[in-house]
Amino acid sequence: MQTEIILAKYGELALKGLNRNTFEDILMKNIKRRLKPLGKFTYTRAQSTIYIEPETPDIDLDVVMDNMKKIFGIAALCKACVCEKDLADISKVGIPYLEEILLGVKTFKVEAKRADKQFPLKSPEICRELGGQILEAYPHLQVDVKHPDVTVMVEIREKHAFVHAGNEKGAGGLPVGSSGKALLLLSGGIDSPVAGYRMSRRGVHISAIHYVSPPYTSDRAQEKVEQLCQKLTAYCGSIAFFCVPFTEIQEEIKKNCPEPYFTIIMRRLMVEIAQKIAAKDDCSALITGESIGQVASQTMESMQAINAVTCTPVIRPVVTMDKLEIIDLAQKIDTFDISIQPFEDCCTIFAPDRPKTNPKIKNVEQYERRMDVVVLVERAVAGIMVTEIT
Repeated sequence: MQTEIILAKYGELALKGLNRNTFEDILMKNIKRRLKPLGKFTYTRAQSTIYIEPETPDIDLDVVMDNMKKIFGIAALCKACVCEKDLADISKVGIPYLEEILLGVKTFKVEAKRADKQFPLKSPEICRELGGQILEAYPHLQVDVKHPDVTVMVEIREKHAFVHAGNEKGAGGLPVGSSGKALLLLSGGIDSPVAGYRMSRRGVHISAIHYVSPPYTSDRAQEKVEQLCQKLTAYCGSIAFFCVPFTEIQEEIKKNCPEPYFTIIMRRLMVEIAQKIAAKDDCSALITGESIGQVASQTMESMQAINAVTCTPVIRPVVTMDKLEIIDLAQKIDTFDISIQPFEDCCTIFAPDRPKTNPKIKNVEQYERRMDVVVLVERAVAGIMVTEIT
């Protein structure tokens, strides 16, 4: 009887030094958490690979694979059958295992990786012997070493040999939780979810903060952002979602500040609130979806004015990406269709027709002094609602 397992292979984790075990432990924890609803598995790790074996035959490994493709820290993965480290058993078990795939193609080649150098045959010999037996079993096939329809892989490892039809690309990056924690300023737009995704791919666990301005923004706008959070959890894990009442602040800005400065002052106050939440939530940085030059308010001068209000690092993962690149990634992570739903968020209300593109910090601070910023921020923080999105 064939035993089918999943091999999850490291990327840059394999290059880590003395703290490599820490990264591996976090990755293993993330995999177990993600697969727990799908059934029981046995996990082992060796040679920069995690071996995942289902404990019951009813587990759908295709569903498992789909889930694992979203786990950061895995560079490649595959379903494979387990064979004894003997060419006869590799042929007896491996060739029938690939029947469904091989019957549907015209050309193939065999590649072998011999991690166990004690195995009596070298890689070219394994390829030659197994390739010949495949041709005998499936006479319709031809060998094509340059552009095969399928590449049959044989991996000779420490305890067993594994046969499969090639690796599939994983999510890459570093395991979430291995690079600290940061707070994402999440609007209802296209850019900020992509920024959160890119930070999580570098191992950062994210929380999210969103600003609402009823009655100018609707419940549907907040629900839209919560849906975006839900999409991100497939990659990032559970997300603490902070919802900030922002109406009073925006009305005060409109009452006391020149219209061209509305956006920059609004964003500065958002960052002031966010840094307070970040400190309480043990976040070491803030994340925004700003892309330089994308809109009039996202200039170097505007970013400098925003940064001036906080000592917490502000990271902008999409700052050098153009809109089409961001849209492509948003479609890949399935947030785009939600982001383009026509529900206004607080960033779009009271938006000036001609925002200031080169604000001077001294002017911004002068206009802010017309308001009691400290009291406004404290009231907003006191009114925050927190939910956990999983």
